[in-house]
Amino acid sequence: MAAPAAGHGADEDLRALFGQSTAVFASLVGPTHVVETANPAFFATIGEERARSGLAIVDLMPELVGQPFIALLDRVYRTGEPYTGRDVRVVLGTGPHAREAFFDFTYEPRRDAAGEVTGIRVIGVETTQVKHAQRLMTEHRALLEQIARRAPLTEVLDGMARCIENLAPEELLVSVLLADPDGLHLRHGAAPSLPDFYNRAIDGIATGDGVGSCGTAAHRREPVIVTDIATDPYWDDFRDLARRAGLAACWSTPILARDGGLLGTFAMYHRVPRVPQDTDLALIRVFAGTAALAIERHHGEQAQQAAEARAEAAREDLAEAVRAERKLRAEAEERATAAAELTAQVRAAAATQAPAPHPEHCQLGGRAGCAESPEIKIADSWGDSAWGCAAHAEEALIHVRSVFIASEEFGGLAAYLRR
Repeated sequence: MAAPAAGHGADEDLRALFGQSTAVFASLVGPTHVVETANPAFFATIGEERARSGLAIVDLMPELVGQPFIALLDRVYRTGEPYTGRDVRVVLGTGPHAREAFFDFTYEPRRDAAGEVTGIRVIGVETTQVKHAQRLMTEHRALLEQIARRAPLTEVLDGMARCIENLAPEELLVSVLLADPDGLHLRHGAAPSLPDFYNRAIDGIATGDGVGSCGTAAHRREPVIVTDIATDPYWDDFRDLARRAGLAACWSTPILARDGGLLGTFAMYHRVPRVPQDTDLALIRVFAGTAALAIERHHGEQAQQAAEARAEAAREDLAEAVRAERKLRAEAEERATAAAELTAQVRAAAATQAPAPHPEHCQLGGRAGCAESPEIKIADSWGDSAWGCAAHAEEALIHVRSVFIASEEFGGLAAYLRR
């Protein structure tokens, strides 16, 4: 029996080595790169429905036309020089089934006994998850830095929503609702890709069983997965609204504080009915925790600002009280001074007018004097008395405690009452 060709034997060995591996292996032959053989990982990557050999690579995977892979295969086949790529982006599939993937790969030329290139061996490892993890870590770190520098909550939540929408392998729309302090209603927090009319309609929805995905998740304090809005009873009251917004699935997770209190909800919407995958659930867990951190930090800042405002108001009240007390003290001192002066005037008037009990002019005008006629006689508890006009007599009565109207002699009290 003739020994197998060296190239053929090597391909058998490689197929055996890579048969059950997660690494992608395919052996291509000829200038059109016909798939001669490939391992299960290769067909799993491109789609099991395309698991067949004997076709040129562009016929098996027409989406590669226009992407760099075919040109690189042509170059390796033409030159015989191997090629290695790192984290090379490729779009696999078409239409709604298209997905972005990244690969580390090597193209090795296959040669016959004469050394001529007859085909190419493709060996690759998909790095999509690693690439996405790197992007996730980068974006997550940026969000944490925003929170640490106390960026506005709306800015953090909006950035988080856009980040998740960009990281997700399939189209989704993110919404964050914030719980009222009483936990009975949910308010708009961020939803950059949802229609404005939809955001306005759900702003303020109640928390409770059957109130869509978010109201139910907030009420139960547990995730609520609605894979088909068109048939789920939780969406009976919102089905038409979701239809107008083009929404077909909604997965909502409560955002909880460290003490278990409700902070809000984190929701992922999809345009088609869909069941969450492991990567979706991982994104939900990571970013629900990040949202909780941002919201708790915001609440803490609000509480601190409120406490500072109360302290400032208390300081202002104390300062106002001190100012009022000083004013009252000054006024009391002024009244005491005025009373002392009036008392002195009464005594001086009594001493100087003893020979003439009823003077011609008011005796209470102080240093400036008063030319008004005296109408009212006042006296103090010391027995001193004086006559004054109505204005000065009343001033003495108000400011000097011991002064009273002397009703004897010319009817001082009657004069006061008749004024």
